[in-house]
Amino acid sequence: MKKIFLFAAMALFTLTASAQGKFAYVNFNELVMLTPEADAARTQMQAAQKEANDTYQSMMDEANAKFSEYQQKQATWTPAIKESKEKELTEIQNRIQEFSQSIQLELQQQNQTLMEPIQKKAMEVVEKLAKAGGYLFVFDTTQFYYVDKAQCKDLTPDARKELNIPAGRTLESLQAELQAQQQQQ
Repeated sequence: MKKIFLFAAMALFTLTASAQGKFAYVNFNELVMLTPEADAARTQMQAAQKEANDTYQSMMDEANAKFSEYQQKQATWTPAIKESKEKELTEIQNRIQEFSQSIQLELQQQNQTLMEPIQKKAMEVVEKLAKAGGYLFVFDTTQFYYVDKAQCKDLTPDARKELNIPAGRTLESLQAELQAQQQQQ
């Protein structure tokens, strides 16, 4: 039993020793968010969000106009008309709620559909670089609290080049761009 334990310990030591220098890390979120394809996806999502907001606003305008009419004229209506108008207001409110719920789900699905190929492409680039460099593991820095950068190779710059991400572009500059766009709207 002691021989098996000793053999396992030696095998682990050998594996660990041979694996030194074979670790790399990457900021996967940076790669995905800064690709030109992600910019196109964000533009498409902004257009879809605007369309959804415009539709929602027109539904709210209709509801507000009907409610305003109801408040102004309810005293003069017969009970049948009043009941009909109340039913109409309830139906409008239900449509608005259904639209709000369904559009949120639809927008999430659309975003996922747009981002999947971008994530896949980034993953393929990281895998290609890892295989070319002979790395055993590539860690995503966004998933770990600590990565000893002196013991690992950063594949992010090489992956950025492969994904055609401009050299000076950062997550901070992207955030500033998005905030500027929001303020313009």
